[in-house]
Amino acid sequence: MKNYTFLILIIGSILFVSCKATKTINKAISSKQEVLIKTKLIEDSINNVRENINEFKSHYIDFSTFNAKIKVESTGAAGKNPDITAVVRIIKDSVIWMSLSATFLNVEVYRVLITKDSVLLINKQDKEVTLRSLDYLQEVTQIPFDFNTLQNVIIGNPIFIGDTINSFTKKDNLMFFSTTDAFFKNLLTITDNDKLLIRSKMDDIDVKRSRTADIIYDGYVSNNGKYFSTGRHISISEKNKLDIKLDFKQYDFNNNVSVLFNVPKSYKRK
Repeated sequence: MKNYTFLILIIGSILFVSCKATKTINKAISSKQEVLIKTKLIEDSINNVRENINEFKSHYIDFSTFNAKIKVESTGAAGKNPDITAVVRIIKDSVIWMSLSATFLNVEVYRVLITKDSVLLINKQDKEVTLRSLDYLQEVTQIPFDFNTLQNVIIGNPIFIGDTINSFTKKDNLMFFSTTDAFFKNLLTITDNDKLLIRSKMDDIDVKRSRTADIIYDGYVSNNGKYFSTGRHISISEKNKLDIKLDFKQYDFNNNVSVLFNVPKSYKRK
């Protein structure tokens, strides 16, 4: 009887340990399943974000040449400036040519030629010619413009987008995602259905500066399968604020354009 009791105790101990081990194994399996499920959800979420961003980027406009007539309204520190009619011609990654006329007089006031390293400005009113490096654009706008950035502003492609997505959310048929590059934290707003950019809000990463830039895109028109924003509102602020409204009256892509730029010999060089 004594041996029988001892045997029961041994078997019971084995069963208890076995049961405990089974619970531990089941718990481990359950925890692993939870981790796998959470990992899958995270992966699905990342893939969803990536798909949305890729679709958004598919709307980037590639082109060889661009020609447009634009009504320009602007307001600076001194108040509203006279409206300007701008004729703009671009040879991609090479030249931006502009003719600026006072709208109410229909008289050409300025002609501008911008290359990757220089800005040539003819002031027809004062008969002066100014040649500056491309840094001149940064001095005027307080924004770190290079040639490609200015080109994209005119075409309507997004600017100052970092490679890493910091955040991504959806609300009311809109999507919001933020990036950071060498200059700005950029919060972009795009439509959920067409993935079209409707706002780019940029804040300087340098906390010592209060430099901001805000671009609103509207009036989208489909052009050969690409969506082009015919209305832009650009606000730039640091020490002073500059508001610019662009209304594209005419535009076309990939046609022949002339960027001839003759400087009269009689004009004064500055």
